[in-house]
Amino acid sequence: MAKIVVVGAGFAGHTAALYLGSKLGKQHNVTVISNRDVFAYIPSWVWVGVGHMQPEKTVFKLKPVYDRMNINFVHAAATEIHPDVGDQYVLGEEIGTGKQVRLDYDYLVIAPGPLLNFAGTPGLGPENGFTQSICSLPHATKTRDAYLSAVARMKKGEKLKLVIGTGHPGATCQGAAFEYIINVHKDLVKQGVRDNAELLWLSNESAVGDFGVRGIQVRQDGKMLSSKEFIEAVFKDYGIKWQVQTGVTKVEDGLIHWENYEGEQGTTEFDFSMLIPQFKGQPFKYIGKDGSDVSAKMVNPAGFVLVDGIYGLSYDVLKRNPDAWPSAYQNPSYSNVFAAGIAFAPPGPISVPHTNKNGLAITAAPPRTGMVSGIIGRVVALNIVDLITTGRMTHYERMSEMVAACVASMGDSLWDGSAVTIVMHPVVPDEKKFPTESGRDLFVSHMEMGVAGAWMKFMLHYTFIWKFKALPGWKIIPE
Repeated sequence: MAKIVVVGAGFAGHTAALYLGSKLGKQHNVTVISNRDVFAYIPSWVWVGVGHMQPEKTVFKLKPVYDRMNINFVHAAATEIHPDVGDQYVLGEEIGTGKQVRLDYDYLVIAPGPLLNFAGTPGLGPENGFTQSICSLPHATKTRDAYLSAVARMKKGEKLKLVIGTGHPGATCQGAAFEYIINVHKDLVKQGVRDNAELLWLSNESAVGDFGVRGIQVRQDGKMLSSKEFIEAVFKDYGIKWQVQTGVTKVEDGLIHWENYEGEQGTTEFDFSMLIPQFKGQPFKYIGKDGSDVSAKMVNPAGFVLVDGIYGLSYDVLKRNPDAWPSAYQNPSYSNVFAAGIAFAPPGPISVPHTNKNGLAITAAPPRTGMVSGIIGRVVALNIVDLITTGRMTHYERMSEMVAACVASMGDSLWDGSAVTIVMHPVVPDEKKFPTESGRDLFVSHMEMGVAGAWMKFMLHYTFIWKFKALPGWKIIPE
């Protein structure tokens, strides 16, 4: 009987666990260890953050699902991973008791989601800083309260400045911040206080609409349209100002310090701000059989797990080599260890990197959340099934081959709301396969805005909650 341990129960870990439980759970031992006892549908936290959805509608308990799927659940925070042959196990601390938990494994999936590195920017964050976040449910709830307090002030006639975007020169998840600023705009209009609000988009992107994926181009009505043109038009229509090519370096009460591509330093005042922090890998200890530190075999300096990518390439070489991106998400030193979702170490950025004259790197990190996380979770799980049943992996999918879709809400109303729908193939541009199309397939890539997207976003919430509860037909719903 094989023992499989999955660390984390987010999009990647939970997806991997469901496939493993479905295919192996009755014959083998599948265990999930997570510091949360709920699954969280993160895309809907943008609605929580403006008070349009109750927090409890975005989560459900994991154990009842895992009980049905023949999966063991351990509610504990993983702290150590011991990957050496003959002594392979995960140590954790049980939530609530602090009791040490040991889980031996034959195969390990590391998918704990990101460490929210608020500490990487002094003064950032809702706990020890001056800004808000929608990167966890408690944070999204705090953001809602702070936002509604700002709305109440505007209703009394005050004019406020709201700054939304990224809070670190190397942050990712620009899409979530974009979705939030648009929902804020729509809500301010409904609340009748839009004229009292100045909205500013502050981002480390090289251009509006870059989103850390080098932007996107589509063909519409026989003409080429870039995401830069598309999002700039949205911002102009909604009266949203923008400042890109900017890395936030420090936050004080009501004041954001930053540097830009040119090396200029400046400050921006704010009354309310939601800034996405840098993401890092979880700070697990990786310990060898002799007690030595084996983290160099397991993770890069940022804590992301090394997998079957090609590391150390210059950006110019990497952008011409789509095969440098991993396909099996398997650690090269420990072949029974896999990483999924944000946990795996990318070989480099997708967007063009930039370091200013002061030596500050201002580069959007590659997004590896949402749909991408789910796909990788499935690939990893099916390869473990392969190794257990046949000894040979058969499932491979690089981000330079992967199709991804994003539906960014622009107001949650099904009658006058809207959404931006973006489809890109592949996520990482492949200039070898699509040399005249900016590295992406223009037949598949698509971008539009309309009320149909609002309906789609609403339906996705309930469809994916159904899928992640592993209810009948869950496998039919794509990751």
